[in-house]
Amino acid sequence: MVGESDARDPRDDGALLLAHAAGDGQAFAELVRRHRDRLWAVALRTTGDREEAADALQDALLSAFRAADRFRGDSAVTTWLHRIVVNSCLDRLRRRQARPTVPLPEVDRTVAPSTDPDTALVVHAALAQLPADQRAALVLVDLQGYPVADAARVLGVAEGTIKSRCARGRARLAVLLGHLRDHDPAEVRNRAVDADVPSPTGNPSGITTAGKEGST
Repeated sequence: MVGESDARDPRDDGALLLAHAAGDGQAFAELVRRHRDRLWAVALRTTGDREEAADALQDALLSAFRAADRFRGDSAVTTWLHRIVVNSCLDRLRRRQARPTVPLPEVDRTVAPSTDPDTALVVHAALAQLPADQRAALVLVDLQGYPVADAARVLGVAEGTIKSRCARGRARLAVLLGHLRDHDPAEVRNRAVDADVPSPTGNPSGITTAGKEGST
């Protein structure tokens, strides 16, 4: 019996993308299988909302599916995919900027919280309140571990811009974290619930490219 790892396509990402552009009906599905977890994490952390992340990722994968023949190989396929996903997320964030936001409530610092909220929840809740450009830079550099140069290529900006966005984002996070640590843990969980990143074992959020200009 052939195991799952033995049955996986041995071609590298570049070869798979070329094969997809040439009409291979399975090549793009293999690319999605390889990278879906990380792409999903980036989308979820960038948007801070599961529904927005799922829609942004769906749109991004469809764009990549259609634009494969325009890939010129001037960056890694993963960088190209991440760029499309992040741009899709930022487009959605810009469209919802007009929606009213709920400010952080005033905190009575004379009352200590009964328990300390989980650190990860606090970080995700604070991250969700950053401006979109700072959040995207921090997601790539601090959470996904991208070098500054790679993050700059993903976002299509200069390395100095990434450094500046990260510095401003980290400074703002420090302030937000100070506020959130004084909140009731239940409130922090409510703020962070959409920013918590799972490790999907299947197709995250029902994302599919089947039936979109061909089947994968």
